[in-house]
Amino acid sequence: MMHRVHPRRCQMVLEMARRWHQTSLTTELIEHMDKKATWDRFYSETNSQHTNKFKNFEWFFGFDAVQDIILPLLKLPTDSDASVHILDMGCGTSALGPSIYKHTPWPVVVTCVDISPVAVKLMQEHTKRTPVKPQNPLSSLAFLELDCTRLKEHFRPQSLDLIVDKGTTDALLRSRDGQVKAGQILRQCLGVLRSTGSLIQLSDEDPDARILWLEKETLGTGEVAANVGVQEVGLLRGVCYYCYEITSRNSTP
Repeated sequence: MMHRVHPRRCQMVLEMARRWHQTSLTTELIEHMDKKATWDRFYSETNSQHTNKFKNFEWFFGFDAVQDIILPLLKLPTDSDASVHILDMGCGTSALGPSIYKHTPWPVVVTCVDISPVAVKLMQEHTKRTPVKPQNPLSSLAFLELDCTRLKEHFRPQSLDLIVDKGTTDALLRSRDGQVKAGQILRQCLGVLRSTGSLIQLSDEDPDARILWLEKETLGTGEVAANVGVQEVGLLRGVCYYCYEITSRNSTP
C-alpha cells in the first residue's frame, strides 16, 4: 500500500521547517525524511539558532500528552532485581525518553537512539549539563547513534519491554524512499521485544490506513505475528493523534 503525504501533514512539515529553517531545508524535509543527512542538518541548524540555551524539539507533542498511555505499560518487574527495558526509537532531541526515565518509580533502563549523531551528541551534552533525576536511583538513561533497521545487531532477541516510536515511522512513510525501511524497522522491533512487550507508534495517520499497513507488514514475514490496537491521544492544533499498540499474539492480554 502506497502512503502519500496528506496535504494537512505536508502543511505541518512546512510549518515545522519554517519555524527553524530556510526554504531549502523545507524541501529536503518533505522529500528526504528517511535520510541521515537531512536530520543532521535539521538538528545542527536548530541548535545553532539557540546557541545560548538548548531547546528540545518535539515532533507532534511532548511527554505530558501521552504519559497516561505510556506509564501504565511499564509494569513493575516480578523479579526485585530486574529493570524494565525501554527503547525510544528515533529520539531526536525530544524529552520523551528522559521524561520516562524521570517519572517511572521502579528501575528502568531507557535507551534513546537516533540515526543522527548530531541529535545524539546534543542530547548527551544537554543531559550532562542538566542532569535528569530519576525517581528510582537504579534507573539508567543512555543515548546512542543507531540505524533502527539494524536493531537486532544491538539488542538481543526478546530483550525489550517497550519500544516507543513518536513520529519515526511517519517520517519514513512520508518520504519518497522510506517505506521499505519502515517495514524493516517494524519487523526488527518485533524481533527484540519480549513476548509480553509492546511497540507503540504515536502518529497522526488515520487508523483505516495505519492498521492495514501494520497488519500487512507483520503477517507472512517469518516474524512473530502481532496484534494491533489503537486509541486516540487527542486533538492538537486541529489534528487528531493516535497511539497504535503492537503486541505479540503470544502475549497475555
